[in-house]
Amino acid sequence: MRYFLFAAVLMLLSCHLLSPHSSVAEDSNAPFPQRIVSLGPMNTENVFLLGAGEHLVGTTSYCVRPAAAKEKAKIGSVMQFSVEKILSLHPDLILATGLTSPPQIEKLRKLGMKVVQFRQPASFAEICNQFLEIGKLLGLEQRAEEIVRQAKSKVKAITAQSASLPRRNVFLQIGATPLFGAAKDSFTQDYIALSGGINVLEDQTAGATSFEKVLERNPDVILIAMMGSETGIARQEKEKWQRFPFVSAVQNKQVHVISPDLVCSPSPATFANTLSIIAKLINPELKTAVQ
Repeated sequence: MRYFLFAAVLMLLSCHLLSPHSSVAEDSNAPFPQRIVSLGPMNTENVFLLGAGEHLVGTTSYCVRPAAAKEKAKIGSVMQFSVEKILSLHPDLILATGLTSPPQIEKLRKLGMKVVQFRQPASFAEICNQFLEIGKLLGLEQRAEEIVRQAKSKVKAITAQSASLPRRNVFLQIGATPLFGAAKDSFTQDYIALSGGINVLEDQTAGATSFEKVLERNPDVILIAMMGSETGIARQEKEKWQRFPFVSAVQNKQVHVISPDLVCSPSPATFANTLSIIAKLINPELKTAVQ
């Protein structure tokens, strides 16, 4: 239970930390790194997507995608990691996240480590920009550019398919206690907007809300991006919503559970793939998700 509670907090923070920014501790003209430690799932997936997974020598316990990430040495969790373990891996680059605290980064830098921090992106465009920056850091700019081109092309196609369909009110839930949803200043908002939907929390800069507010706005679709679709928290949350039969999403059986791993820490490619799933859930008229 403690693991699930911590993981739930992590998902909330990872989906909603803003102020996209990256900072390089040392001269970026140095040779391309050969031993990388990643302090977050998004960075880990990006490195693998670039084809540089063999250079990852350490990741967190939450870095589970792709499957090969599970085999890497674990340095702790996203917010609590062992500096000693990191040092023992002799990294020449550490990829930090918005959850990495300034004192932690400062300590690593004082020990001579090169740290690059990527704060949580606020949009699909910023997800792509950060990916391109990682590609530049690793000397894989052309590959990064091609992956971003393909992801943007897929997102454009999904958006075009959805544009002529009825616009539906959507609540994308990513937390339960307190109730938390996608707000306008989070990249999770783009899942809804690019699918042609209307975010019921689009007037909020933060995702904290209440059942009363969501019920008042009567969403046509409720998407639950939380752990435990069969027996865990997500299933319990779905059962809660089904107690309100007057809500359009419940009446029309449009309450769906989707993987938080896909929603909350996407690479450009994962964002595009997840968008194709979400677009079909929001728009049942789309007979098949965009390939």
